[in-house]
Amino acid sequence: MVTTTETRTLLAPKRPAQPARYRMTAGDAMFRILNYTVFAVFTVICAYPFYYLIINSVSANDLSALGDVRLWPIGFHLDNYTQVFQLRGLPLATAVSIGRTVLGTAATVLASAFLGFMFTQSRMWGRQFWYRFIIITMYFSAGLIPVFIIMKNLGLTNNFWVYVLPFVVQPFNIILVKTFVESMPRELQEAAEVDGANILQIFFRIYLPNMTPILATIAIFSAVMQWNSFQDTLIYVTDQSLYTLQYLLYMFINQASSLAQAAQDAGGNLGQIASAATTQTPTSIRMTVSVLVVLPIIFIYPLFQRFFVKGIMLGAVKG
Repeated sequence: MVTTTETRTLLAPKRPAQPARYRMTAGDAMFRILNYTVFAVFTVICAYPFYYLIINSVSANDLSALGDVRLWPIGFHLDNYTQVFQLRGLPLATAVSIGRTVLGTAATVLASAFLGFMFTQSRMWGRQFWYRFIIITMYFSAGLIPVFIIMKNLGLTNNFWVYVLPFVVQPFNIILVKTFVESMPRELQEAAEVDGANILQIFFRIYLPNMTPILATIAIFSAVMQWNSFQDTLIYVTDQSLYTLQYLLYMFINQASSLAQAAQDAGGNLGQIASAATTQTPTSIRMTVSVLVVLPIIFIYPLFQRFFVKGIMLGAVKG
């Protein structure tokens, strides 16, 4: 006769056998130390240029111009930032860059999500044709002059929307979303269709909320591209009120000497009695403006980084 204790023992789930404790050999330890060392050196190599910009922007300008600031700030001060913010056009250019980044990223993410979803729908008219029509633009371009003529005929030259509209449809992003949607259970859409949902309701209520990893990845790509872009300003814009921060940086680097004098003059009497340590130099202008341009995207990237690897893996093209 089986007792109660024995019954409980028989019904209790069996615990998996504990694996043998792994013993690290001397070769494993050496490999781990070498691996960590290589990646630590690689991290320092990648991070040092940004650190170099920051320490030179807050160090004594005369020493920075001579190249004497290499490892830590010398003669710490923040006068460079207060004087650079007084340069003409900088606040407006910052607003333009923020506006194009926010609007451009939102439009690109939404368009990529919707087109990627629609290209998975067999009922879409000419689905294969339109998909191939978009993908082929990844390999062929009309060239600079024809594109400029098109932008001019569309009235987009000297227009803020030239920063947004040409980048809305991105073939690579559409491929990522399409592959991601195809990996999702088809039963989600079938259940929604049984309940009477139309195609827009299925997209916005079923699929869009579950696309967070791939959409965050696309948002990173788009935001970095929008924030760093300056060539479209160089080609399509002559109105100074539409200059972006990156285009001003391009101008500042090319005109650093005259801007250093302008920054000193903007300080009035204070600029005339400033010491050599705080007097603006071409190097201080370059370093300070570069920091102002780079820091926002460095702070934003960690917010989306946790979605990045997952989005790329789930949205990767599968055989």
